Amino acid sequence: MLARLDQPIAAIATAPGRGAVGIVRVSAKSVQAVIEAVCGRALKPREATYLPFRSADGSFIDQGIAIHFPAPNSYTGEDVLELQAHGGPVVLQLLLARCLEAGAGMTLRVAEPGEFTQRAFLNGKLDLAQAEAIADLIDASTEAAARSATRSLAGEFSREIHVLRDALINLRMLVEATLDFPEEEIDFLQKADADGQLQRLQLKLGEVLERARQGALLREGLHVVIAGQPNAGKSSLLNALAGAELAIVTPIPGTTRDVVRQTIQIEGVPLHVVDTAGLREGADQVEQIGIERAWGQIEKADAVLFLHDLTRADAPDYRAADDAIRAKLPEDVPVVDVWNKLDAQPLVIPAQAGTQGSLSLSAKTGAGLDTLRKQLLAIAGYHAAPEGVFIARERHLHALRRVDAHLMEAAALLAQQAQALDLLAEELRLAQNALNEITGEFNADDLLGVIFSRFCIGK
Repeated sequence: MLARLDQPIAAIATAPGRGAVGIVRVSAKSVQAVIEAVCGRALKPREATYLPFRSADGSFIDQGIAIHFPAPNSYTGEDVLELQAHGGPVVLQLLLARCLEAGAGMTLRVAEPGEFTQRAFLNGKLDLAQAEAIADLIDASTEAAARSATRSLAGEFSREIHVLRDALINLRMLVEATLDFPEEEIDFLQKADADGQLQRLQLKLGEVLERARQGALLREGLHVVIAGQPNAGKSSLLNALAGAELAIVTPIPGTTRDVVRQTIQIEGVPLHVVDTAGLREGADQVEQIGIERAWGQIEKADAVLFLHDLTRADAPDYRAADDAIRAKLPEDVPVVDVWNKLDAQPLVIPAQAGTQGSLSLSAKTGAGLDTLRKQLLAIAGYHAAPEGVFIARERHLHALRRVDAHLMEAAALLAQQAQALDLLAEELRLAQNALNEITGEFNADDLLGVIFSRFCIGK
C-alpha cells in the first residue's frame, strides 16, 4: 500500500446500509477537478455549501452538502473533499462512481482500508498511537473504552511516551559523553546522578505500563468460559450475567450442545462470556462434538468459571466427575469455583464450597452475582480509575515490556561503571527504539500495512 500513496483516493466513509446521511470522501494533492465536475462551482475553504451533485450529463444525482478542506489543514494533510448526501446505498455508490469518473484523469481510485488515516499519519497529522486510537474509538464496546480511546486520540498516551523518551535521550547523552571523553577526570554519570535518573525512568515506565494494561483490558476485554457438568446451571448463569434469556435452560442433561457467546460489561470492562456443553463421559455423537468445542474454548480462556451443583455436591459420582474435569483444566488459566443453586440448598453448604477462591450463588435469584463480578474484575487486574486510563493495544504492551527489560539490563550494567558503558549505551538505544515503535517514529513498512489494513474502508 505504501507504494501507491501518491495516487488520489475516494471512498464511502459511512457504514454500509441505509441512513439519513452518507458521506463520500476524496483525498488528493488537488481535488479541484472533482469539485468542478461534481459540484459545478468552486467551494469556499472549510465552508459547508448546499448544492446539487451532478452526473456527467448534468443531471442531478442528489442534493447535499459539500465541504472542501485545502491542504494541509485537513484530516489527511492533502486536499480533501467531503460530499454529504442522503444515506441510501445506491445514491452513495452513484456519487462515488461519479467522483471516480471525474478524477479518472488524475488516476483517482477507491481507497483501501485505513488509507485515509494512514496518510494522516505519514503526513504528520497524528502519530501511530493516535491513528490506532481512531479505530479503537470506532470499535469501542463500552463507554469506558470509548473515553479511553478519546484520551489516546487526544495524544495523552503519546505524551507519556514522549516524556519517557526524553528522559531516556538525556540518559543516553550522559553515557555517550562518558564514552567520548574517557580521559576526563569528572565522572559524568556519577555527577549527573545517572543511577537516580534511571531509577526514576523505571518508576515512570511502571506507571505508564500499568495504565496501558488497563487500557488494553478495556479494548480487548476478558474471555470467560463457563464450564462444568450437565445441569450445573451454566446456561442459567450466562442468562443471569447477561440479563437476558440467551441460552435455552431445561432440566434435561445435555441441552447445550454448542458454544453460546455473549459480551457483557462490568464497570466498563467488556467480558466475553462463553457458555459451553456440559462436560461428561458417554455423550452421544452430537453432544460429544459440543464437549470437544467446550474444551477448545477452555484452552483459550482468560478465566474459567468452574460451575458446581450444590444440590449434588455430596454425591460420590458427581464429586468424582468434578475431580476428573479439574484434572484436565489448564494449569495456566485462572479457575473460579462457583457453587450454584444456593436458592435450593440455603442451609447446608459443603465444606469445599467455602474454600478460598470459591463462591456460592444462585443463578436463578441473582444472589451472589455481584461477588462474582468483583472476582472477575480482580482476575482481570482492573482498577476502577477510568479517567486516568488511555486505550492501548497488545503491541504497545509488548513494546513497553521490552523497554522495561532493556532498562533492567541497563541498571545492571550501570553498576559496573566504565567496564560496560558500551553495552549500557546499546541497551538504552534499544529501549528508545522500542518506545519509538509505539508512536511510529521507528517502524517497518510491513507493520504499518498490518495496522491500517484492519481499519474500515473510508477511514
